[in-house]
Amino acid sequence: MNEGTKEIRSFKIGGATFGDGRLTVIAGPCVVESREHSLKMASECSAAARRVGLDYVFKASFDKANRSSYKSFRGRGMEYGLEVLQEVKETYGVPVLTDVHTVAQVEPVAEVVDILQIPAFLSRQTDLIEAAARTGRAVNVKKGQFLAPSDARNIVEKARHAGCEKLLLTERGASFGYNNLVVDMRSFPIMRSFGAPVVFDVTHSLQLPGALGDATGGQPEFIEPLARAGVACGVDAVFLEIHDNPSGALSDGANALPLARFESLLETLRDIHEVAVRRHDRL
Repeated sequence: MNEGTKEIRSFKIGGATFGDGRLTVIAGPCVVESREHSLKMASECSAAARRVGLDYVFKASFDKANRSSYKSFRGRGMEYGLEVLQEVKETYGVPVLTDVHTVAQVEPVAEVVDILQIPAFLSRQTDLIEAAARTGRAVNVKKGQFLAPSDARNIVEKARHAGCEKLLLTERGASFGYNNLVVDMRSFPIMRSFGAPVVFDVTHSLQLPGALGDATGGQPEFIEPLARAGVACGVDAVFLEIHDNPSGALSDGANALPLARFESLLETLRDIHEVAVRRHDRL
């Protein structure tokens, strides 16, 4: 993969750096459950990242448009969700990230958030990627579970062609038979070779899609070891869904990291990253 490898286009969003030898953490609840809960999680997560010395971005979705069942909680709507994300941003001074699912959502969401995220199932939707790219906001595209790491090159080319200068690629596991995902650690250097900082979505990689029949299961006991492995492989950021009470979460509680384990994990990831960077600098 050395042939054709491009220099990573690092960039800053507020106080968060992607690339340039930094490790940034993107973390928060799966969905905006309420104003009070989002503010609490942003407060706790941002404070933990600050104590550990890692750059931080708050994430939460205003809508989960791909829930297994029509009965599942999707969110409280775009208007409510964006109001909450704006308050998080203003109150704690952190960048915020959320998903967009349609071209019509892109412009109003871009007026509030710092990073527009393209969900994995929509990672081949050219119109959506191009619309997000044209806003001038940073764009994070999650590589679909059905794509090979080398296919991410096409995502980068689409986004760059539409003018995106601040692009992230995210690995979130690949489908392995039914109701299971695996992470191919080769994907990190392969995807970085296309010139964009790479994010490892640890918690979604541990989903068991549809395993509960009308809901997705998960294996949260493997969050820490998988996160350690990804950082050792040289990712630029980690993505973690955090909840203070995973069993009571309104979305993705089955694969969320409990808030009580968050800061300890960040300390470990920071230390691994420092070793990996020092080793890379010697080569």
